[in-house]
Amino acid sequence: MFHRVLVANRGEIALRIGRALRSLGIEVCMIHGREDRLSLPVRFADDARGILRDNPLDSYLDIEAVIAAAKSMGVDAVHPGYGFLAENADFVRRLEEEGITFIGPSSDVIRLLGDKIEARKAMEAAGLPVAKGSSEPVSTSEEAILLAEEIGYPVIIKAAAGGGGIGMQIVHEAGEFTSALKLCQSRARSAFGDDRVFVEKYIEGAQHVEFQVLADGKRAIHFGERFCSIQRRHQKLLEEGPWLTEEVRADIGAKVCAGAEAVGYSGLATFEFLRDAHGDFYFLEVNPRVQVEHTVTETITGHDLVELGIRVASGEALPLNQNEIEFTGHAIQFRINAEDPRTFIPSPGRLWECHFPGGVGVRVDTHAHIGYDMPGCFDSLLAKVIVWGEDRDQAIRRSRAVLSETILDGVDTVVPLHRAILDERDFLDRRVTIRYLEEHPGLLGV
Repeated sequence: MFHRVLVANRGEIALRIGRALRSLGIEVCMIHGREDRLSLPVRFADDARGILRDNPLDSYLDIEAVIAAAKSMGVDAVHPGYGFLAENADFVRRLEEEGITFIGPSSDVIRLLGDKIEARKAMEAAGLPVAKGSSEPVSTSEEAILLAEEIGYPVIIKAAAGGGGIGMQIVHEAGEFTSALKLCQSRARSAFGDDRVFVEKYIEGAQHVEFQVLADGKRAIHFGERFCSIQRRHQKLLEEGPWLTEEVRADIGAKVCAGAEAVGYSGLATFEFLRDAHGDFYFLEVNPRVQVEHTVTETITGHDLVELGIRVASGEALPLNQNEIEFTGHAIQFRINAEDPRTFIPSPGRLWECHFPGGVGVRVDTHAHIGYDMPGCFDSLLAKVIVWGEDRDQAIRRSRAVLSETILDGVDTVVPLHRAILDERDFLDRRVTIRYLEEHPGLLGV
């Protein structure tokens, strides 16, 4: 097992990873910028190094500075969390060159999965269902129109190196292609330094379902699914699970494990799908890291996913078999973002009062506290509130009580929106698609 590990991240996920490391008897090291020098993850660390940059994001994105900090603290491994350098193949390659273990897949696997075109090919070859689309980059509107006529409208243009919905453009007819293609290419070039795009069938009325996988480079197991369709700007807002029948879970679960094994995956991974109105699944992408919503799976399975990922990275074989994964009850995670609940504009500021709920079936992952200054330069996630019940109805009832006890004065939060969703008929009846918020504009009486 590792002796010292650097957590190359901040906020609630840095605190969460540090807790898992300490439970394994591993010393915890952190990096931080000016804004985070007094944060809880840094205060609880055994060692910390400041990487002070004028641009706060660079404190966590400067590859050579992070590696220098890792070497100066004498760590055996680096855990990236999510965001920042978590999916950066160049960062992982540099760690490999320095003899420092990356807690996650190899640089080659990250590079493969980061290319959406190549990932589609690999997963299709492994037997995963993939939407009709281009197997090579599309550079002209003429190419795109020919493909769209073969696939059938509507189609969607996506960045090959992209994620988070950046640059995606839906096209309903041939006349829209020229402007949509240029816009997607431009945004892809700006965001990822790579303007390659591809076209695939747009799944209308889709739900977003993802599967949690753990692999050791040879064998893979899954921990079931999470339902993540309530999103704003292609970013998840509320996640829950389980969602599928046992038969469907077993079918898709076997396929994602085959996909992980086919590419020699090691570590935690999330296989994301769109599910259409007929119940058919279409592969979206693999996120090669721990997910924000891993807490849902931990709550319904009882397994510490972060700890398992660390153990696998240290060289252990998978400590579990598929038949040992059991599901109990239902869990819902609420992302408590510091945002205006109507416009989703970030709301940085100081927390003058901060109270989170407790009780049976309640978990809160947060780095927030009274007096915490929520910076405006990072992601707006302030806390994650996870509620468990014996079934979905009980989880929803508990959630209403839990959110009513959540007090965060000093910033706007999306708590009022979450509370409105819990009383909305389509949500209660499981009639939810990825366009849920667009289709329910009056949730807050606007």
